[in-house]
Amino acid sequence: MSEKKVFKQALKLMGNKFELCVVANNEIWANEAINAGITEIQRIEKLLTTFNDNSETNLINKNAGIAAVEVSRETFNIIERSIRISKVTQGAFDITYGSVDKRLWNFDTTMESLPDKVTAKNMVRLINYRNIILDDEKCTVFLKEEGMRIGFGGIGKGYAAERAKYVMKEFGVESGIVNASGDLTTWGLQPNGQPWTIGIVDPNTAGKVFSYLNITNMAVATSGNYEKFIIVNGKKYSHTINPRTGLPVTGIKSATIITTNAEIADAMATPVMIMGIKAGMNMINQINDIEAILIDDNDTIYTSKNIRLN
Repeated sequence: MSEKKVFKQALKLMGNKFELCVVANNEIWANEAINAGITEIQRIEKLLTTFNDNSETNLINKNAGIAAVEVSRETFNIIERSIRISKVTQGAFDITYGSVDKRLWNFDTTMESLPDKVTAKNMVRLINYRNIILDDEKCTVFLKEEGMRIGFGGIGKGYAAERAKYVMKEFGVESGIVNASGDLTTWGLQPNGQPWTIGIVDPNTAGKVFSYLNITNMAVATSGNYEKFIIVNGKKYSHTINPRTGLPVTGIKSATIITTNAEIADAMATPVMIMGIKAGMNMINQINDIEAILIDDNDTIYTSKNIRLN
């Protein structure tokens, strides 16, 4: 039997770079397993995307303030879990953020000035997870206010990573990683029998790592202001928008969440940035099986109670 190696494929899915790795001793079989994972991510992309008029997400958004929309049980359950996370984070995570459109913030083009606070505040009035009405029996979703929009940018990558992992494990893959542009889930061990080594990105230097974690059967997600941002009058503004103000988050450069599930890691990274060091860490320290590493604007590193940095 030939020795085990790591086989990988990287490609763009859900608007992000995904990399799927499996440990195997047969390249053909490994690629079949990876392709099964890719097919699953593509299926979820179709389900959750806002770039297709006929996706369930867009049908819900089109009928905001008009009618409840019957959806698949899968979409219903993701929305239900999202609302639960909104409650835990006191609204810092909120899938109705889609109401803040690109007229207010567009980090893909050069913005030369900040929107005024009144305009920003006016646009966030539609962000309110409490106005998502679910009917479990009919499997319907209704957005109460006209103009409300949901989007899964804060949870979808993590969910897709977990689903790809599930499919690949069903295929027979005993060890691997699904990395959804920094939101990743791991299982099993490297070919040398060691846990996977995960680098945590230095928010000040693209591509540089400031610390490493050895993990297995764990998920890691990082939210930071180092990937998408604008600079106005010499000051850097993160693409992470506070749903309460409509303005960019300040105070935290990077939030890394370590837990057992990539969906939860993905969904918790942004709200911790929004909540700030004290409130964010306080929340993390009260939840079982979840840890955090935060870096503030002054490069001070904060860790939750069970973390030991290498």
